[in-house]
Amino acid sequence: MGPGYPIATKGMVIGLLGGSFDPAHRGHAHLTREAMKRFGLDRVWWLVSPGNPLKPRQPAPLADRMAQARKVMDHPRVKITDIEVLLGTRYTAATISALQARYPGVRFVWLMGADNLRQFHLWDRWQDIMRMVPIGVLARPGSRTSARLSKAAECFAQSRLSPSAAHRLGEYTAPAWAMVNMPMIDQSSSAIRAQGGWAMQKGGKG
Repeated sequence: MGPGYPIATKGMVIGLLGGSFDPAHRGHAHLTREAMKRFGLDRVWWLVSPGNPLKPRQPAPLADRMAQARKVMDHPRVKITDIEVLLGTRYTAATISALQARYPGVRFVWLMGADNLRQFHLWDRWQDIMRMVPIGVLARPGSRTSARLSKAAECFAQSRLSPSAAHRLGEYTAPAWAMVNMPMIDQSSSAIRAQGGWAMQKGGKG
């Protein structure tokens, strides 16, 4: 796969959790563990992005965010990656396309919180993403109803799987998506930054 690329073999079902992780926190780790259990995933890769095109504020240095992510999520089936830097991609659709070309036979599932589904229609080529990989949505506190009424949920209503089929999500051909409800840790990166916790973890930087 080349230096820095995670190893995956044909037939594996790998969940992709993308974001700035600025900083990574126990909510991300909890979501990841639940996703592996609820969606029948063999592995989860965290895609720590160089930057978020939707956010005017750019994140902390990538090295700091990668180091923090590894502290928060230490699990043998979870890989912390900066693969978008290696691939030279910035937007999710391009990243998924590049991964599918590089890993033939691997079944990818895109993971997101229900809060992201609410504004998914603002993402670059969001409809293409829905048609490229199955999507696993994990409900966060207070976000399930609005997510269910989102533009993406409405446009792809016929592609939604029943809760009983969610554990086989990776076996379905896109478009296919499932949303599962679960107890969530109500913690956010923005709240940690606002409280000054991230600056302290970085030794007072930024």
